Amino acid sequence: MRFVFKAVNSEGEEKSGTIEAFNEDAAISTLQRRDLTILNIEKEEDTVPIWERRIKFFESVSNREVVILSRQIATLFQADVSALEVFRLLSNATDNPKLRDALQDVVSDLKGGSSISDAMAKHEDIFSEFYVNMVKSGEETGKLSETFLYLADYLDRNYELINKTKNALIYPAFVVLTFIGVMVLMLTTIIPNITQIIEASDQTPPVYTQVVMGMSDFLVAYGLYLLVFLALAGYGLWYYVTETEDGKRLLSELKIEIPYIGNLYRKLYLSRITDNMNTMLASGIPMTRGLEITADIMENDVYEDILRQAVADIKSGLSIAEALDGHKEIPGIMVQMVRIGEETGELRNILETLSDFYRREVENAVDSLVGLIEPALILLLGLGVGGLLASVLMPIYNISSGI
Repeated sequence: MRFVFKAVNSEGEEKSGTIEAFNEDAAISTLQRRDLTILNIEKEEDTVPIWERRIKFFESVSNREVVILSRQIATLFQADVSALEVFRLLSNATDNPKLRDALQDVVSDLKGGSSISDAMAKHEDIFSEFYVNMVKSGEETGKLSETFLYLADYLDRNYELINKTKNALIYPAFVVLTFIGVMVLMLTTIIPNITQIIEASDQTPPVYTQVVMGMSDFLVAYGLYLLVFLALAGYGLWYYVTETEDGKRLLSELKIEIPYIGNLYRKLYLSRITDNMNTMLASGIPMTRGLEITADIMENDVYEDILRQAVADIKSGLSIAEALDGHKEIPGIMVQMVRIGEETGELRNILETLSDFYRREVENAVDSLVGLIEPALILLLGLGVGGLLASVLMPIYNISSGI
């Protein structure tokens, strides 16, 4: 934390400024050691007008920022800069206030005798358990610079893979929302005007036209209620799949079972499993502990359960390949490759090969999915809008032909 203070020195001269400390008591102790008599001290934020204060609820640290931070830490360690100085320099250099606060806390903890991993573990919203365990392994082996480089490379690969997957799904979602918006706009503004013309003609429109007119009348009369209902239903569904165990399990199963998208997610999870296992083996973390950490960050209950069961099986005496075998979500080729790696002592190289393979598979699956979805959505949009217009314009054409 940063504190603003006013004080006088032993000669009676008034001093003012800011000081970084873990809490107010620590700040006061530091100033007193400088032979300063404190007149006033308060957190820097308390001196800032309300409208200029940080809204911490909306603050976050992106994966990209953690990647950059990891590379900076590795570079400074390679230059033989002390750990305390590394984090002090980076806390002053970062522009993200949330990350800056976290790094300042790390500096304070290091001054108090804490290890880097223990200091980082206090900020689990920035540094995951996987990250902290990797750093702890680096401290134990004396290879901190190599560990932070491993982390930067791993997080970079993971970020690019997930980002590419998300971007592939953003376009279809945008097209679908655009389609719904266009349909609602037409049904609530254009169709009612055309309906008046049809009704004034005293002719009975075709059944499909009556359906469209009925949809239009319903949206005009009850559109607001429908919007409120959909908002509440959407919130209820979101709460169910994110906050309840049954909902989380259902969402996890749907992610890997939906045609095309399920194939993409399966390969994404397999890539994450093999990449994590390879990275942790390279850092000297035992396989069982590595699988436990990987299970915690899977973000899919199905694969999390598989990994936790594998840990229990390995502890009971099974090999890694035997523990992974028998699960339909784990391909046979992966089990065979892991078995070969165990038998030859080349498990790390095998895992690296599998990680690269599944990463390429994800990229290919994304490209295939985009190539399949784009024309399908364009066709859907054209048929939907065209069919809607045709259903109301055809009766008008018949009316004009009969005049």
